[in-house]
Amino acid sequence: MKILHTSDWHVGKVLKGQSRVGEHRDALAQVVEVAQAESPDLVIVAGDLYDTAAPTPESTRLVTRALSALRRTGAQVVAIGGNHDNGPALDALRPWAEAAGVALRGSVRDNPAEHVIDGSTADGEAWRLVALPFLSQRYAVRAVEMYELTAAEAVQTYADHVGRVLGRLTEGFDEPDRVHLVTGHLTVVGAQAGGGEREAHTVLNYAVPATVFPTGAHYVALGHLHRAQQVLGPCPIRYSGSPLAVDFGEEENRPSVTIVEVTARTAARVREIPITAAAPLRTVRGTLAELAELADTTAWLRVYVREAPRAGLREEVQDLLPRALEVRIDPEMLPSSGAAARAAQRAGRSPRELFGDYLQTRGQADDGVRELFDELFEEATK
Repeated sequence: MKILHTSDWHVGKVLKGQSRVGEHRDALAQVVEVAQAESPDLVIVAGDLYDTAAPTPESTRLVTRALSALRRTGAQVVAIGGNHDNGPALDALRPWAEAAGVALRGSVRDNPAEHVIDGSTADGEAWRLVALPFLSQRYAVRAVEMYELTAAEAVQTYADHVGRVLGRLTEGFDEPDRVHLVTGHLTVVGAQAGGGEREAHTVLNYAVPATVFPTGAHYVALGHLHRAQQVLGPCPIRYSGSPLAVDFGEEENRPSVTIVEVTARTAARVREIPITAAAPLRTVRGTLAELAELADTTAWLRVYVREAPRAGLREEVQDLLPRALEVRIDPEMLPSSGAAARAAQRAGRSPRELFGDYLQTRGQADDGVRELFDELFEEATK
């Protein structure tokens, strides 16, 4: 069978005030084009369809249309909720999803059978997919209890609970004539974050070892980390990465989807297909003269300008580089504030004098800033 694995769409993401809805539309259209060209039997979307738990109607339309378009390629489609998604809200879409032929699992349900999806290819290759949406630490305990495993104890870790849930769901993975698959939205110890995720959900106490996955799995399709990568473990484990760089921490990532070819008797063969529709993200440094040479770039930019701080500098940079979403003074241009400056005598000095001292410690000598302070101070003290 052939599988298209994608994840972390983050539809609705706003980058430094810039909507990226057009880029998301183009990137997902390219994912659909890949599905049309590759004709996969199964498409797995491993969580974080949306960037927020309260997506706009426009974001909802974009996601549902993308899932429907993937289904129209002839592939069976399974999508799970991630930590950015609202699991119950995704579950509320299940009547639409079922009518569209999409298996949508937003949150962990009381019945474990709902997370085990069986199917077969047009050529008769049987497969079983365990679909585990994102589990918070608190809900992991409840999931263990719902499935009537051994009693959950307070001293056990998040990894313990996730491992026990997966153990319960993958009990049938010893059958020899079926492709066994797992999809989940979580952090595996040893994987590279690659930027873009909230630290609270990637620190080690929120991670699981690769050993939670059974040796009988032919392929584990993961979401959550935005860098495409293979993870060492007892079976093939992979993050597909995001189809576009979500923020500037991901500018070194290569957006892609993963194509997997596997049978019940042969090992998974994996290849990446780049997704290039979205604008790249770049961090640049330079003086105004040096930055002017980048004026024709198509990338979204984070700029560290090598100029002394002054009023209006941000606007000058953005006039040169309309695609500069973030403008900062290069830290090398900021003098360190020494102990003497920090301990300046304040007694008996006017607010204007104290503000002048502050400006000096920041390397700021623009009279316009002082004049603006005087106006604001006079207005505030009338």
